[in-house]
Order: sequence, then C-alpha cells, then structure tokens
Amino acid sequence: MSRPIAPSGLAHSGSGAAAGRLRAAEIRTLGLASLGGALEFYDFVIFVFFTGAIATLFFPPSLPGWVRELQSFGIFAAGYLARPVGGIVMAHFGDRHSRKRMFTLSVLLMAIPTLLIGLLPTWASIGAAAPLLLLLLRVMQGAAIGGEAPGGWVFVAEHAGAGRTGLAIGLLTGGLTGGILLGSLAATALTLLFTPVQILAGFWRLPFLAGGVFGLVAMILRRWLEETPVFRAMRAQAQITRELPARLVLRHGRAVLLSMAATWMLTATIVVMILMTPTLLHKLFAVPQPVAQLANLLSTFALTISAIGAGAAVDRCGLRRVAIPLTALLVVASLGLYSGPHNPARVLLLSLLAGIGAGSVSLTPTLMVRLFPPEIRFSGLSLSYNIAYAAFGGTTPLLVAYLAHLDRLAPALYVVATCAIGLAALLLGARDAPPLPPSLR
Repeated sequence: MSRPIAPSGLAHSGSGAAAGRLRAAEIRTLGLASLGGALEFYDFVIFVFFTGAIATLFFPPSLPGWVRELQSFGIFAAGYLARPVGGIVMAHFGDRHSRKRMFTLSVLLMAIPTLLIGLLPTWASIGAAAPLLLLLLRVMQGAAIGGEAPGGWVFVAEHAGAGRTGLAIGLLTGGLTGGILLGSLAATALTLLFTPVQILAGFWRLPFLAGGVFGLVAMILRRWLEETPVFRAMRAQAQITRELPARLVLRHGRAVLLSMAATWMLTATIVVMILMTPTLLHKLFAVPQPVAQLANLLSTFALTISAIGAGAAVDRCGLRRVAIPLTALLVVASLGLYSGPHNPARVLLLSLLAGIGAGSVSLTPTLMVRLFPPEIRFSGLSLSYNIAYAAFGGTTPLLVAYLAHLDRLAPALYVVATCAIGLAALLLGARDAPPLPPSLR
C-alpha cells in the first residue's frame, strides 16, 4: 500500500544548502539540463520554419499549394496531439523508477526522429510513404517533447539548493526558449546563404541532421547527471507510490485546473507571440519580412533572458509580485504590435518589450512544482501541462489565423484573454500552495 501524500505536496528530506552562490554540482546539473532542453526544443520547432519546403517535397505536386501547406500543418499538429501520451507514460516511470532515466530518454527519443527526418526520402522518391513516415516521426517527436519540459522542470527543481528553485526553473525554461531561438537562427541563416531552389534541392535537411547529432550528444552528456535528491529520499524512505500516479493526480483536481489555466497563457505566449507573430505582421500589416524576422529574433532573445530573470525574481520577491508586472507588460506590448503604426523602430521596440513580458512563461512551472507532492510531481506536471498544450497549442494557430482575418487586433486580444486567465490561475495557485520552501529537498 502506498504511503499517504502530504497535502502540501512539498515534503522534502532536508533543508538543502544555504542560499547564495551556485555550487559547482548545481552549475553542471543546470547547464547540462538547459543545454539538452535547448537542443530538444530546437529539434521540435525547426519543423515550423521549414513547413513550406516540407509541403512542397512531401505531398503530391498536383495538389494546390494551400492544400499541401495545410497538410504540413496537420502533421505539425500531430506532434502536439502526441504530447500527452508520451508525457504521461514517461512521467509514470519517472515517478515510479527514476527521474534521471526518463530525462535522458526524452532526448534520445527526440534526436532519433529528427535525424531520420533529415534523411527521409521525399514524395518524388517513395510516393505516399513519404508523408506517412514523416507523420510517424513527428508523432515520436511529440511523445518525446511531452516528457522533456515537465521532466526537466521537476529534475532541476528537485536538484536546486536553498532559495534557488525559481532560478533553476528559469534557467531550464530559458534553455527551452533558447532552442526556439536556435531554430529561428538556423532558418534565417539558411535563407541568407542559399536560394529557395537550393534549399528545396537538399539544404533543408541540414538543420534536421545537425539537430539529430546534437541531440545524441546531449543524451550522452545527460548520462553524467545524478538522480534528484528528492527521488533518492523517496526511494530510501519507501515513499514511492504503488498506485498508478496518473490516477492519484486526478485527486488533486484544483491543482490540475490551475496548472492547465496557467499553461494556456504559456501556449498563447509562445505560439502567438513567438511563432506566429512574424508571419502575421507581414501578412496583416505589410511589415517587411526582414524586419519581422529581426523583430522575432529580438523578441525570442529577450524571452530567453527574461525567463531566467523571472525565475530568479520569484526566489527574491515571490510569485505574485513578479506575475503582475510581467503579464501587464506582455498585454501592453501585444496590443501595441497589433495596432500600429508599424514602422521598423516601433516594431522592434514592441517586440523587445513583448519578449521581456513573455518571460512570464517561467512562472507556470514554478507554480506547478509547488502544487503537486513529490510522489506524483512528475505525473501532475506532465498530465496538466501536456493535455493543456495539446488542446490549446494544437488549436491556437488555426483559431488565431481565422480570427485575424476578421479583426487584425484579434491575435493580441487572444493573448490578452489568456493572460487574464493565466494570471488569475497564478494568483490563486500562489494563495493555495504553501510558501516556496528554501529547497524542494
């Protein structure tokens, strides 16, 4: 019979190290975890930047261009739909057997299909088998990414020393968003170095091949990581639940709902403000493509830095004091970007501010590690985060694209609405959860 789960969900085995400078072991753990997360998210998002090439090469040339592009986005969405399955399965074993093993496995499961996409024959070579194989590999990527983010947040939070849980989560989140930046840089570099004809002739494969190789390197590096102190203590004290972790998560219904609401804000921030905004600014407001791409790079870079800063700020100021100004800044900047006028200087400034406000994405996992007890922490994060991301992340591009044709301000209004919901969840969750302890250990 499993031992009862503490209501606070923050049982820990010791006081941890004193707050202050990061220890060498913590630097190594956070560095390797963040690097692996960046490479894994890079592998997942480069598909977005090369959707046009994939649509041309992997579907019948007899189809209209918009149909092929729609089918490519459908395969992209399949990766989102696979996230809950992969995340829940890996979380089950992460709560029952080992945080470290699942954290390492997720990189391997991402690296292999990414490498294979770079080697995959196109429609011209194998016909209908090409898109089917591409779909299979994309589903494998989705399953891997479903375990990466929740597993990574749990892993670094449980390794963090005293008073550094927020910083640890912020560093990993910055690594994840840094992967998006790497993908954007790779796509930009390819378009600058090669012509569209050369890219279609085979150079589109380079980012996938590089991502696969780097993912395998990240897996090897993660073998040097140690199991988290929390899991070691659970195993030593026979606190590992014998029940199905996902079933136990459902007993924490309020925590799940708050986590899903906060994740909705996170998905809107990433999908709309980072992934969709460059294209929307170009289509809706005739912002020159180079300006839109530069603004996106600036915004993603600011997001990566702000995500780290937001996590560190939570350790010092608390979740509420950080959540309100960051979400307010994101709301103001998004409204500004989708209103006008759209001269280059204004677009770049507002993109920078939006990226800083988007650093609020670190607050969602910071809340979730507090809401779920150690025995089901991985499963709680994974179930809440991945179901919300599959539901909202998979539908947001189609919904926002449709609404944008009705009202050019609609993308910003969608972000504003999700920020209101997410901020309410963060504030309610911060009130419900116990104060963040000096260490989750």
